[in-house]
Amino acid sequence: MSVRSNLSMATVAYFSMEIGVEPEIPTYSGGLGILAGDTLRSAADLGVPMLGITLLHRKGYFRQHLDALGNQTESAELWNPEDMLEPLAPTVTITIEGRPVQVRAWRYQIQGYSGHTVPVYFLDTRLPENRAWDQTITDHLYGGDDYYRLCQEVVLGMGGIALLSALGLDGKVIYHMNEGHSALLTLALLERQMPPQTDQPPTEAEVEAVRQQCVFTTHTPVPAGHDQFPWDLLERVVGRKRAVLLQATECCIMGRLNMTYMALRFARYINGVAMRHGEVSHGMFPNYPIDAITNGVHAPTWTSPAFAELYDRHIPEWRQDNFYLRYAIGISLPEIQEAHAWAKRELLSEVQRRTGGHLSDNVLTIGFARRATSYKRQDLLFYDLERLKAMAQRVGRLQVIYGGKAHPRDEGGKEMIRRVFQAAATLGDAVRVVYLENYDMALGKLICAGVDLWLNTPLRPQEASGTSGMKAALNGVPSLSVLDGWWVEGHVEEVTGWSIGADLKTPGDQARDAASLYDQLERVIMPKYYGNQTGYAQIRRYAIALNGSFFNTQRMVSQYVVNAYLPPNRN
Repeated sequence: MSVRSNLSMATVAYFSMEIGVEPEIPTYSGGLGILAGDTLRSAADLGVPMLGITLLHRKGYFRQHLDALGNQTESAELWNPEDMLEPLAPTVTITIEGRPVQVRAWRYQIQGYSGHTVPVYFLDTRLPENRAWDQTITDHLYGGDDYYRLCQEVVLGMGGIALLSALGLDGKVIYHMNEGHSALLTLALLERQMPPQTDQPPTEAEVEAVRQQCVFTTHTPVPAGHDQFPWDLLERVVGRKRAVLLQATECCIMGRLNMTYMALRFARYINGVAMRHGEVSHGMFPNYPIDAITNGVHAPTWTSPAFAELYDRHIPEWRQDNFYLRYAIGISLPEIQEAHAWAKRELLSEVQRRTGGHLSDNVLTIGFARRATSYKRQDLLFYDLERLKAMAQRVGRLQVIYGGKAHPRDEGGKEMIRRVFQAAATLGDAVRVVYLENYDMALGKLICAGVDLWLNTPLRPQEASGTSGMKAALNGVPSLSVLDGWWVEGHVEEVTGWSIGADLKTPGDQARDAASLYDQLERVIMPKYYGNQTGYAQIRRYAIALNGSFFNTQRMVSQYVVNAYLPPNRN
């Protein structure tokens, strides 16, 4: 499938604070960066004229270390850009706190199934012309204080625009802001529209000219997740003239620059990342038209080798057109079971290699691998340890594999990890629980493919979308999940998986959700797994055919092309 030859559209410059292109390049922390990488991979597959802009993050996000009690410590994730990326010659100058800062770029080429390439530009301030501190601006993903973060966002937004100009890539361009971190690119575009040296506020025509060039995707359904910077810091970093200009364009709310409002103000098209998230976002920002395009994952990247071989044999068109995965409904159940058994053996071998512990391949294995933070409730499974042990004794054995990092400053997330370790110690051999440290793309692919059941327990309605369960579905792994984010759309009870609780828009309740989780495990899922393997395999097959065929970035990028990237008069 290629959309390029049928479209008359601008190049899309996709700006994201993090982009995950491969495990050896640690420039991502979790879902946002993985989604960005998957988006660009599918753009390359489809032949969409697109490029990515992000920061280099020379010291990565961080390398996670967990002690015997689950206490997390961090160290730098050092890597050598010279080994993976192509350095580019031009440098550009931006202004931070009144001083010049030099920015250059490194390029990574994503080769698509269609033969089309999508370049990703990694911005870097580690140049000898810069002051020592300025050289560190592009070192850490989500590190430092508000000052460090705002400086990074100046480099991403304004430096990115300047760099594209220096590379001659700023002709007919649509600027896609993946979350609000890059919203300062609109300031650079606005300054191009205005007369030089003017002290007058921008006209509505000048603002509209910028809006026609910009698209914004919001990912955060809670107000605290949106970047905000106080006025004095804004004035210090970007200068008084630019701060006043931002205030005049209604981007400053109650004396603070709100990056989300800035992106909303300057976007011609705005979307949330799932149907339910679009509704939540519209409630948060009622004055803006917010559409919804549900996230997906890059199918060839996240499909295990065993299932990829199975699809290649039965559905050779699946790589070119992911919707052909619908025809997985015709693959025999023994072949589905065999492919999953291979993926499970690979995962359990990795668990043994990392931990020295042995997990059994004939025990129902639950996977939970997400960013460790309070609202994701990693510990909900352990709400009632006695009931969990009782059902394992009465119905069938259980084992659980965890993974996920907590942000270094997220004490709630770190406490979640400790609770998992505490529960594991209490349960002992009754329910085996392992937590694999330093979760990354490579480990994520193994866990999503190798477990028997994907567990997702966010506190409703705080899950914007979630994509891990989509990766699991591609590998015939059904979900047991709270009805939030993408699962509202992907859930068909007893067909693609199971729900925790009802489809409510009210905040979740811990005790009620835990009871529902246990009921589903004890009364439905475990009896089916241990007593009706054919029935469980049918659910695996439906997860592929119904969810794998739809919740992919090929479908998602095609929706962006039609709804966001084409000229407005063609929408």
